[in-house]
Amino acid sequence: MPLRPPLRGVTLYFRTLGPRAQVALCQLPLSLIVSVLGFMTPFVWPSLLASPVYLAGMAVHILLFFACFLIPWERLPHSAYLVIPALDLLAIGLLRNGAAPLLPGLAILVVFPVIWLAASGILVRTSLVLSAVGPLLIMLPSISGKFPHLTAADITSLILFPLMMLAVSLAIRFASANTRLQQRQLQSMGEELRELLAQSTEREKLLMTILDATDVAVAAVDRSGRYLVTNNRQRIFRQATGVADEMPGQGHQLIFGQDRQTLLPPEKRPINRAIAGESFADYLVWAGEEPAQRAYSTAARPLVNEDGRLNGAVVVYSDVTGWVEALAANEELISNVSHEFRTPLNSILGNVDLVLEASDELSPVTAQRLAVVQRNSERLLALLADLSATASAALKVHPKRTDLASLVESSLNSARAEADRSGVRLAADIPSPLWAYADPLRIGQALDNLVSNAIKYSPDGGVVDISAGTTGDLVQLRVHDTGMGMSPDDAARVFRRYFRTDSARAAAIPGAGLGLSITKMIVERHGGGVTCSSDHGKGSTFTVTLPADGPPSSF
Repeated sequence: MPLRPPLRGVTLYFRTLGPRAQVALCQLPLSLIVSVLGFMTPFVWPSLLASPVYLAGMAVHILLFFACFLIPWERLPHSAYLVIPALDLLAIGLLRNGAAPLLPGLAILVVFPVIWLAASGILVRTSLVLSAVGPLLIMLPSISGKFPHLTAADITSLILFPLMMLAVSLAIRFASANTRLQQRQLQSMGEELRELLAQSTEREKLLMTILDATDVAVAAVDRSGRYLVTNNRQRIFRQATGVADEMPGQGHQLIFGQDRQTLLPPEKRPINRAIAGESFADYLVWAGEEPAQRAYSTAARPLVNEDGRLNGAVVVYSDVTGWVEALAANEELISNVSHEFRTPLNSILGNVDLVLEASDELSPVTAQRLAVVQRNSERLLALLADLSATASAALKVHPKRTDLASLVESSLNSARAEADRSGVRLAADIPSPLWAYADPLRIGQALDNLVSNAIKYSPDGGVVDISAGTTGDLVQLRVHDTGMGMSPDDAARVFRRYFRTDSARAAAIPGAGLGLSITKMIVERHGGGVTCSSDHGKGSTFTVTLPADGPPSSF
């Protein structure tokens, strides 16, 4: 049975005392009883004052009590203090036999030294022997005076009383051993807890050091939105937005949408979305007010317990102000450059067209050179259009119910002349009608890019095949060619802006590496996706996935 709190408090207090005070406290109960007995003797049992044995017992008790304070126990062996309870047996024997037959019950005082010897936990055999032999010797003088006229009660008391004291000693011995074992266990558990606490503290310091060393703001919150763990950068974000420490998802907060003007409603704030169970990434918000306003790309993941219940969330804020401003500057630069180039190019093309209308009056060489000027001017205009499209982060689509079969037919008709010049055969296997939820102008542009690419990268001729089918609520368009192909690594990067494969450069195939990135942008604006699978010398297959009818749930 574990120690109760009051008993543990007494034990701890006892251990703070010095050796002399400890010995005196152990002797104090017996000394108090003997003192009361000595005080009552002249009034209740005056005849005992004439008993030298009784008085000797009193004297021994007094000497033992003062010896507890006078003897330097701290300088002696640890078991030396057991001489006090051993001599207590002698003093009790003198008192009991000196007061017999007036006070035969004084023998019960033996229980005090017996308990002391048993609870000490040292000199086990000696203590057990004294616990049995001491009471026997105390009882023996009074019994021997009746010999040979002993009664059954005398024999019983002579045998039973020492056995009882031995039983008390054994019981206390076992209880003390159990208590010491529990104390050692508690001490061991305490040491383990202190060690675990130290390790936990070290891990917490390491975690906070790592979090503070990162260049992103991190916040872990519970289900109600209260902060559990934050780092320095997140505290800077809170200061900028006026987030309260108590309820970070509530109250007035300077968190704006992408237009930098509209305050986000509470349910659209990153932390509130996270504690609602959402997982998201690249969620752009603006924090603070001008001119110190900063852009943050936020992401969140839920914290769930073993039962799958939501316990909280972790929200990460990345400061992308520089990137957003650089992107805006890049878009503005490209827009301005495109505008400045487009005006003179349109003028050149207009004048070249006017001259070529009177081609009968031109020499063949002049007409040929003007045709080269016209073709390259048109190519520059197309390149400027591509640059403008890729630079625009707000490419608009207006989806509606559209027949993709007609778009495929129009795209093939537009590319047929180029395919004939390259020796490429065009084929299509499209069910008609094939309905999809798409912007016909933008999807037509994407199809033109894919078909044109397939023809360009089939310099030795071949086949470009377009097929389509419906899977559930999605429509898939596949553009397959038998051209030069590319490595799987290049296929994974082919939708990046300005990316061109080494084989395309080596074959001097014209292009700026923008068509496929524009195609990807258009398809993703529809809530769809586009993939590429290819291998060297085995051609390429581009797969476009679009919603079949109506926008997808996430669109």
